[in-house]
Amino acid sequence: MTNGDLARAQALLERVLLADGHNDLPWELRVTTGPDPVEAVAGTDLTIRQPHLHTDFPKLAEGRLGMQFWSVYVPCQFEGHSAVTAVLEQIEIVHQMIERYPDRLALADTADEAEAAFRDGKIASLLGAEGGHSIAESLGVLRILRRLGVRYMTLTHNHNTTWADSGTDEPAHHGLTDFGRDVVREMNKIGMLVDLSHVAPSTMRDALEVSSAPVIFSHSSCRAVNDHPRNIPNDVLETLAAKDGVAMVTFVPGFISPKVAEWDDQLRQDMDAAGQDYRNLDLRTKFTAERGGPEKPKASIDDVVAHIEHAREVAGVDHIGLGGDYDGVATLPDGLEDVSKYPVLFAALLERGWSEEDCAKLAGKNTLRVLRAADEVTRLDA
Repeated sequence: MTNGDLARAQALLERVLLADGHNDLPWELRVTTGPDPVEAVAGTDLTIRQPHLHTDFPKLAEGRLGMQFWSVYVPCQFEGHSAVTAVLEQIEIVHQMIERYPDRLALADTADEAEAAFRDGKIASLLGAEGGHSIAESLGVLRILRRLGVRYMTLTHNHNTTWADSGTDEPAHHGLTDFGRDVVREMNKIGMLVDLSHVAPSTMRDALEVSSAPVIFSHSSCRAVNDHPRNIPNDVLETLAAKDGVAMVTFVPGFISPKVAEWDDQLRQDMDAAGQDYRNLDLRTKFTAERGGPEKPKASIDDVVAHIEHAREVAGVDHIGLGGDYDGVATLPDGLEDVSKYPVLFAALLERGWSEEDCAKLAGKNTLRVLRAADEVTRLDA
């Protein structure tokens, strides 16, 4: 790409809100300092560059990020009441971040509030709960999360819940159970976006059938480009578009690159042979460090572009967005190493002939449209 393409991309993102569907910084802060939300946020100064993080304010400024769904992720090892406690602690970490950096972050609960924060030069901060195990089979807890500002919930993480199948677990329900359908209906009712990243295709199809509101994928890519269980099949992309939803393409190397996916599959087989659970991210990191073996291949920005363009071709330009999964993975593609690199991605798209209007839709217009549709439901029920 040329310097001119990069300058155009930077200028575009100065005037167009750039929204990202998934960032795991809150969990990384917890890992660094501990579960107490006050200590977790106070323990890392985000105003200076943090080499061990993908996300800090100097990098965010360079990346021109305007709106972030901060993931209030809870590992599947937390179950029942412990999962509820942990998700509440993660929600509080995000609120502590916003209170600690009021000149840089603004809590936003609606699309209008997100746009107002962007106009004020702040990053609009919304919350997304990753994993339906966090509600401990309680619609009451689901409603509490919404009252605390959670705008989407990912129906599963790497394991099945008692009411929905995950894409990385053995089928147990063949989609959603009756209670799972009730969860989707309740999310529609309270204006919480249904997030279908992590779930099995059967769950995707059931949720799309049940949901009366547009749904999202907060951080997934395209199965036709890389046949990974975390990615979206073409028929689901088509149905998603028909229901006016948004697929937020992710940057996770194993999801976007067939070479990396092949390496990951061998790692999974090795862990299975050793009697260890690949789905446990902590165990996976430790096993990889101790395993040796061939070096993990690298993904590239071209891999991400291939998924974005495929999603545009199948679902249409009005139904795509971005969900980088920064600070949720160990490595990112060459060219997209941290949150400062969003303009590089848009420069690559401009170089390929994308119009600025289509780039603006990818950046945030589509995500804001879906969020606004959920806002309207909330206002009607108020």
